[in-house]
Amino acid sequence: MTNEIQMGLMQPHSLLISSLIVHAERHHGDAQIVSRRVEGDVHRYQWHDVARRSRQVARTLDGMTLPLSSRVATLAWNGYRHLELYFGVSGSGRVLHTINPRLHPDQIVWIANHADDQVLCFDISFLPLVQAVHSKCPTIRQYVALCDRDALPVDNGIPGLISYEQWIEPQSDDYDWPQFDENAASSMCYTSGTTGNPKAVMYSHRSTLLHAYGAALPDSMSISARDVILPVVPMFHVNAWGIPYAAALTGASLVFPGPQLDGKSVYELIEQEGVTFAAGVPTVWQMLLDHVKSEGQSFSTLKRTVIGGSACPPSMIQAFREQYNVEVIHAWGMTETSPLGTLCTLKNKSLMLPAEEQTQLRRKQGRALYGIDFKIVGDAGNELPWDGKTFGDLYVKGPWVVRDYFPGQGNAALVDGWFPTGDVATIDADGYLQITDRSKDVIKSGGEWISSIDIENIAMAHPAVQLAACIGVSHPKWEERPVVVVVKRENMTLDKEELLQFYEGKMAKWQIPDDVIFVDAIPLGATGKMLKSRIRQMPEITAYGATEGSRQ
Repeated sequence: MTNEIQMGLMQPHSLLISSLIVHAERHHGDAQIVSRRVEGDVHRYQWHDVARRSRQVARTLDGMTLPLSSRVATLAWNGYRHLELYFGVSGSGRVLHTINPRLHPDQIVWIANHADDQVLCFDISFLPLVQAVHSKCPTIRQYVALCDRDALPVDNGIPGLISYEQWIEPQSDDYDWPQFDENAASSMCYTSGTTGNPKAVMYSHRSTLLHAYGAALPDSMSISARDVILPVVPMFHVNAWGIPYAAALTGASLVFPGPQLDGKSVYELIEQEGVTFAAGVPTVWQMLLDHVKSEGQSFSTLKRTVIGGSACPPSMIQAFREQYNVEVIHAWGMTETSPLGTLCTLKNKSLMLPAEEQTQLRRKQGRALYGIDFKIVGDAGNELPWDGKTFGDLYVKGPWVVRDYFPGQGNAALVDGWFPTGDVATIDADGYLQITDRSKDVIKSGGEWISSIDIENIAMAHPAVQLAACIGVSHPKWEERPVVVVVKRENMTLDKEELLQFYEGKMAKWQIPDDVIFVDAIPLGATGKMLKSRIRQMPEITAYGATEGSRQ
């Protein structure tokens, strides 16, 4: 008897991103790719065109003698040229680095230099931003404006600037995609941390393809060749949640919104292009719902939407489902998880539950898809029970979860192979995850935890509330107490007493906020998340804290 393991006898094809575009071209070549361009018009072509032009991108990079694993950065909205870079850059063995253009110029400079970017491709609308940072980015050797030849400004101030069409036009589209280790780096994205410098997560070809398979599963995004997908989530935000890759894998059509993300523009695109599935963050969907409601409109083709990036208010889930017959799939993930971690779809046995209990389940962030495992742990590091009540720090692991941050110096702080997410959560007996807070935002009052998310969700259900954020303020007796910061809807009235009364019966009395602070706007981060660190620094909040801290 031998102790050697018997190997399988299957073909050893590496899981490479280039295989996705080869498949899309060969088996779904006529599926449509529609883009609303920065120029304002609508561009249309098909997957076989994406494949052809992606090969031209790859040849262009080869012609630059750009070493393998070199970083090619983008500052771009969702569009067809950006999609070509997704496949052409990674497929050629380089690393696609999507940079968030909403960041402060100093942050963009730091990120580009830290990544050692060699090429920067940008939408022409970001020319002023590039003009402001290019002299501080010494590693970038080529700037490419994602536009036609005649759209390139003559006096642009960027040495060697070339239009994208000029850049790839001389190259043949006859190209053999290189074969290499599937664990090679494919793309990278920097976290949207609110303190200190962001951290870089570097994905591999293998992790990206496994994530694409996971995204397409029926209990995940359920993406198929019958879908017309509108990724409102930006392509610079964790690779648009992997949707471009999953669309190529399944042959789905894509509709890109470009820079126009207001409710009216998004609605018009959904209706004009027959969108069946959309994905984005709550702030964008709130604008969409406001527009549809104000105009008395409805959705003729949209069937489902994935909402993530931050907790989706239950009122939004209810509005989509009950008023517009659109299924909301609540999701949780992060840059470090590529990003999909959980999605909220019901199990068969859950379909037998009363409607209200089903609704309660849908409000959770959902169940882990294959490829992700999770647990919650206590202060001592012990795993806590899945009873739907016990709070704990959320840890995750899996083949598309970060092992280390770039440049790979052991700073990801894995704990026995698990990544600590910084989220506080509960898990019920059926494996449904519910995020109750970020660990830095949880409010501890009199030794008990209060979920800021619960407080925000209740406030958002009030018809006069446009946006709400809950923070903890110091208290001499209880250590911390919750205060809710609110932006009112235009032309609607709301006072403190009315909103606090709205909480009664919806949560325990000791969990109800002590006060309401009305503000004109709540600061949002580059990915649409509320910046609670900035909220705490707002004059209205600091003034309140100084006054309240002296009270008993």
